[in-house]
This record gives sequence, structure tokens and C-alpha cells, in this order.
Amino acid sequence: MEVELSVQEAVRRDSAISSDTWQEWFDLWMQDLQPALPPANAYELSLRLTDDEEIKTLNHQYRHQDKPTDVLAFAALEVDFPNFEVGRSLMPLYLGDIVISVDTATRQAAQQGHTLQTELAWLAAHGLLHLLGWDHPDDDSLMQMLERQAVLLQLIGLAID
Repeated sequence: MEVELSVQEAVRRDSAISSDTWQEWFDLWMQDLQPALPPANAYELSLRLTDDEEIKTLNHQYRHQDKPTDVLAFAALEVDFPNFEVGRSLMPLYLGDIVISVDTATRQAAQQGHTLQTELAWLAAHGLLHLLGWDHPDDDSLMQMLERQAVLLQLIGLAID
């Protein structure tokens, strides 16, 4: 299985995570999540690291909330996964876009007492799960999603306390 990852940075930080590291993390996560993925020869998604100003604009435009947020996920597969078994395409299955505010992630990392790297990975894992159809409309589903995120972080050698 191949994951094509596009990492775009609208902001630069000293503790930025390299594109290669992001690629390794998403590859590990996708391998772990493979049983729940729609069948495809390859998958594609984009990750944008931005600031509070840009994510506030996106949050207002798409969620009608005029404030910054930590992560937004724009899933390409909003409904049941299409059946790709017949005539499986050689093109990657596009899962969608994840946008993370590094400004908000920096504040949250300080509040939680962990590194910016850990917070960015946590938010990226959260966004990935949203791209794959996970949601948290109630406390039970939120807890399931948070537990899954914790497992994904353990896969890459990080942990949330």
C-alpha cells in the first residue's frame, strides 16, 4: 500500500516536522488502519500547516464559526466508500485535506505539557480519522476516537499523557 502525502507549510517553525517524517507517520497509520480503508492500490491526502488567521478564515467559511481552531478535515469521501474492487484504478484514492493551525497547536502543547511535535501528530491523527469517516457527535464516540488517536501516536513512538 502506498500513501501519497502532500505537506504544505504556510508557516515556518524551528521545530517543524520534515516531510519525510510526516510520510513515515502516515504510512504507519494507514497500514494500521488498512482493514477499515476502502480498497485501493494507493491513497492520497494533503496536510497543510498554517496559522490561526488562515484556519479562522477556513473555519468561518466551511463551519460558520468565526474563530480559529486546531484542526480541520475536509473528507473527499463524505458518504459510504465507493466500491473500487471492479476496475480498480491505478490512480490513488484521494481521501481529502487536513489543515492544522501551528499557532493553536503550540498553545495546546504548552497547556498539555508536551512537545509541539506530539501535538501536531495528535492533530494529524485526528484529522486522518475524520477523513476516514470517524466522528464524535457524542461522548462515547469521542472517547473511541481519542483512544484510536492514542494508538496511532504509540505506533510512531509518541504518547499523550
